[in-house]
Amino acid sequence: MKRILNIKPSRFSALCLGLLPLLICVVIYMIASDLRLEANPNDKLLPSFSQMGEAWSRMALTPNVRTGEYIFWVDTWSSLQRLLLGMLIAASVGLLIGLLTGALPLMGATFSPLITVLSLIPPLALLPILFIVFGLGELSKVALIAIGITPFIARDIQRRTQEIPIEQLIKAQTLGANTAQVLIRVLLPQLMPKLLDAVRLSLGAGWLFLIAAEAIASTDGLGYRIFLVRRYMSMDVILPYVAWITCLAFILDQVLALLSRKLFPWHVKGGH
Repeated sequence: MKRILNIKPSRFSALCLGLLPLLICVVIYMIASDLRLEANPNDKLLPSFSQMGEAWSRMALTPNVRTGEYIFWVDTWSSLQRLLLGMLIAASVGLLIGLLTGALPLMGATFSPLITVLSLIPPLALLPILFIVFGLGELSKVALIAIGITPFIARDIQRRTQEIPIEQLIKAQTLGANTAQVLIRVLLPQLMPKLLDAVRLSLGAGWLFLIAAEAIASTDGLGYRIFLVRRYMSMDVILPYVAWITCLAFILDQVLALLSRKLFPWHVKGGH
């Protein structure tokens, strides 16, 4: 008899199995929503899918009477701008710090303890300080994302740099490469796909910092809208926004995975 441990589903079976829990959750929600609305048609805790569709249509397809803007898309664009800029800064700074501290022992001995200490500071605890220093504008929100993500990426790239076989560095130096050439032509190409992996892993934290910053001080954005309408218990707005944030996070993750496969096929084929 074949053990369950050795059973591997086909691609189609894996897709069906992956969708099954989601479908079960949808069915359970529909049943619970129908029961609550049947008992109280004005219940706001579990709105029906038709109610959520009407709310989404109102936010996404109907212009605001005061500004003429489509609120849903304005919120989406504002949040994506902040998230992408913060992640770009974090990736750039994290790559630079991780590469230098991982490849240069003097840099590692000097700055590794500082990076470790910074990674232990809860980024959300810095939010009031960022608001005081940078104000309530865009800079503080982007800074929170960058500060929160950079230590993680830096430590990951540092570790990945140290994992590269020392024989490669010795061969490059034997052929006459100087320090800058070793960093740029030997180490950096091997670290770029690992940087994309680190960014993918840190996307969840990036969204967390973004939503927190927008909830506290903002005039637009997905997080701002969710916390604005919660005072009215508008679950028909909150749930579609949460679902949309989840979809955006999934799309960004898949885009980064696609970039990794297209730009660094050797990394994927190597089993990473």
